Amino acid sequence: MPQTALVLASTLGPGCSAQGRPGMGERGARGSEDLVFQDGRLVSGSLEALMEHLVPTADYYPDRTYIFTFLLSSRVFIRPHDLLARVGRICLEQRRQLEAGPEKAKLKCFSARVVQLLKEWTEAFPYDFQDETVMAELKAITHRVAQCDEEGGTVKKAIAQMTQSLPLALAARGQRQELRDKLCSPALDRGPVLKAKPPAAQKDILGVCCDPLVLAQQLTHIELERVGSIRPEDLMQILSHMDSRDKHRCRGDPAKTRSLEAYDDWFDCLSMLVATEVCRVVKKKHRTRVLEFLIDVARECFNIGNFNSMMAIISGMNLSPVARLKKTWSKVKTAKFDVLEHHMDPSSNFCNYRTALQGAMQRSQTANSSREKVVIPVFNLFVKDMYFLHKIHTNHLPNGHVNFKKFWEISRQIHEFMAWTQVECPFEKDKKIQSYLLTAPVYSEEALFVASFESEGPENHMEKDSWKALRTTLLNRA
Repeated sequence: MPQTALVLASTLGPGCSAQGRPGMGERGARGSEDLVFQDGRLVSGSLEALMEHLVPTADYYPDRTYIFTFLLSSRVFIRPHDLLARVGRICLEQRRQLEAGPEKAKLKCFSARVVQLLKEWTEAFPYDFQDETVMAELKAITHRVAQCDEEGGTVKKAIAQMTQSLPLALAARGQRQELRDKLCSPALDRGPVLKAKPPAAQKDILGVCCDPLVLAQQLTHIELERVGSIRPEDLMQILSHMDSRDKHRCRGDPAKTRSLEAYDDWFDCLSMLVATEVCRVVKKKHRTRVLEFLIDVARECFNIGNFNSMMAIISGMNLSPVARLKKTWSKVKTAKFDVLEHHMDPSSNFCNYRTALQGAMQRSQTANSSREKVVIPVFNLFVKDMYFLHKIHTNHLPNGHVNFKKFWEISRQIHEFMAWTQVECPFEKDKKIQSYLLTAPVYSEEALFVASFESEGPENHMEKDSWKALRTTLLNRA
């Protein structure tokens, strides 16, 4: 997520410096009697009090972490349009009080703070303003708060800058969405009925790239391009739309979760591509080389910090059509693969992976080069963590308060994830390799088994029965 700039600090005037804002532990905001703090940190409150705590006064400005957390989590309880309307009413009410009171000099300071809040909102969540009715509400609020400012004054200039920047931010995100739509998933190729293998001369992954580091770098490019289109509100929106029985995959309004589902699908496509690259090879010696190459690619992904691609490659090798190729695996030097599987061992809630991820995060924070900043977590595990955090803790406490402590933690994890997605890929892009990774046909599960059994025949009664049933199904379909 782009860092929200310190805006209007110079326009606040004496006694209104941005550096002098009350923090979250202070009780300067209205409705503080309905807010509960522990060790100076807000942990719960009524929705009304939390909304009032968001709106600045002439003497108070909410902490930026609170702004992000509340704007992110509030959509669980109230639509952004309705929240903006409520913010507008609170601002109007306060403006009237300042106009009627003895301290009219504070009116301009208050107006500047309101515009600052709105600017931070539009920068962090521009999609909240893509609807015309929301834009109309935003213009109405800024028009009211700008009435105290002279023509060409600092408040009106800040409003003009915000209203010019917002359409540009929406257009930029729309362009990223179009780019994501162009990154088509590999085409599904069911293969000929019982001739699943392609001609030996047909290009495979080793014919496109023989350097595992280069391939890992191109996978990292693809990962960052796809994950970069995910917005923080998408992650919040899907929490209540996930099925715990379906590997915590992303569900929800397709219009709002396209980026999430596309990124989720990319993992499966890469896994199937890996399995296809192995099973489609005719000669055992070449299959062995392909397996060893892909293991090296997964290891380079781990070294880069691209854990999502690494996990997808391992998952592809563990698919039954690949895993059953015992004669091929017997020729593979599996020491490297064993190390990778150790890192992705699911025991103790993927403890080894989490340790490696923590190490990559620390490396990123102290990075001396752009190559050390890359952190791409396993997306399915990130979503799973979010899901359990959402399910274990209730949204409301017995007294009716919003359980804001829960949303602090959700917000922290989402903010951290978004920071990773904004890292610019440090590797040179190879269009030829990326084109192959994104467009190479992949076999269906049936075709993978056909190719696998053609490579190494069934070894036991169960496999023989499966192979017989599969052949019958494919012949009948033909």
